[in-house]
Amino acid sequence: MPLPMELLEDFLRYIKVEKRSSPRTLANYGDAVEEFYRFAQADGNEGFQLDSVTDKEALEALTPQLIRGYIAYGLDSGKSARTMNMHLSALSTYCRFLMARDLISSNPVSKVPRPKQEKKLPQFYTEQSLSNYFDRSLEVCRQDPEDFMKLRNRTMLLLLYSAGLRRAELCSLKESNFDAKRCVLRVTGKGDKLREIPIPALICDELLLYLERNARQYPDNPEGYFFLTPAGRPLYPAFVNIVVKSELSGVGGFTGKKAPHALRHSLATHLLNRGADLNSIKEILGHSSLAATQIYTHNSFEKLKDTYLTAHPRAKNRR
Repeated sequence: MPLPMELLEDFLRYIKVEKRSSPRTLANYGDAVEEFYRFAQADGNEGFQLDSVTDKEALEALTPQLIRGYIAYGLDSGKSARTMNMHLSALSTYCRFLMARDLISSNPVSKVPRPKQEKKLPQFYTEQSLSNYFDRSLEVCRQDPEDFMKLRNRTMLLLLYSAGLRRAELCSLKESNFDAKRCVLRVTGKGDKLREIPIPALICDELLLYLERNARQYPDNPEGYFFLTPAGRPLYPAFVNIVVKSELSGVGGFTGKKAPHALRHSLATHLLNRGADLNSIKEILGHSSLAATQIYTHNSFEKLKDTYLTAHPRAKNRR
């Protein structure tokens, strides 16, 4: 570790093993705590040197005043309120870890106000635009049945949308996760939480055909990954980004960023618009709390408002 502190090493081990946090969360939280201590050194604390700091000094640095100064410094440096709120969450988790070990008596982060951040609605695509893409990609696959990569790309987007998968979930998906008899996809999400996602019968048929082709394309697939790169290796996040952007760029109706997560947002929004209840959507997406799912109600409200204002007899401008 860059910082010679057993406290930080123990904390990272805790969120990895006990909290089962993702590698990305592990890296973000470690960086946030480390950046705070670098700020503590730069803030004029005499004797607080990173190459010789003791655990006692590290604990004493955790004050509301210093944490508040760290957040203000981050904002003044051009970091977004969202980023600094993530840093506060990391420091709060770190302090709760220390409290559980009776190293500090209270959580100083609880006394630090969180920066206000603009709430952004999740980006999603219209049902019509996605329908156009899947119709077009199916026709392309039929015209050139020997091009396996086109079939693979279409199937990747089909699962990102139809199952609402996260990018990391798609990368780690294996053939054994697909139960064709029950038309169910078993997915391991954040925190190693397992969930089952029902798959429509027509899509199940497409997945079976894809897997048959996949076995012929990659006879040597010992780990049984659902998707592989052209080199026969497991998918990685940047590769998924490239495929999604490439696939959607050739079809009209897709505005804004063309990203894997927008397909997941699209499924949630479309399910809600068609009458699915929030709890069901929560289970499909693998959210840990209903609060994370409720943001999609804003998208549905915007659609309701547009429909209402279009149809309302007094909504049009009159002389």
